[in-house]
Amino acid sequence: MGKVRVLLANKPRMLRELLRSLIQRQADMEVMGEVLDPVELLLAVDETQADVVVVDLPESGEEPGICSHLLAEYPQLLVLALSPGRDRAILYRQSIIKEELSKLSEDEILEAIRKTEVHITY
Repeated sequence: MGKVRVLLANKPRMLRELLRSLIQRQADMEVMGEVLDPVELLLAVDETQADVVVVDLPESGEEPGICSHLLAEYPQLLVLALSPGRDRAILYRQSIIKEELSKLSEDEILEAIRKTEVHITY
């Protein structure tokens, strides 16, 4: 089975660096790049054939605006929205499925990213 391809789109640089470091230590995952501009993100998902996109979760806790665009265009995509303080995360799939992560540990974040494996076809 191939590696899970992850695009990072978190605005806080420290969070992107932390996630990049965490993912790079996983044998079954690969960071495909970092994109901050929403338009560039839509293009990058296609260009990199990303399986997972990690975005910012707004302080309001509402669905990130880019989420519906990404899932409408790429229904197989998994979108993991993380709060900047890493105290909250929500996993979005197939534009109608939303799953809040109960505890936010490195293991749970990695497990959420790996959930894409059910969507990957080889």
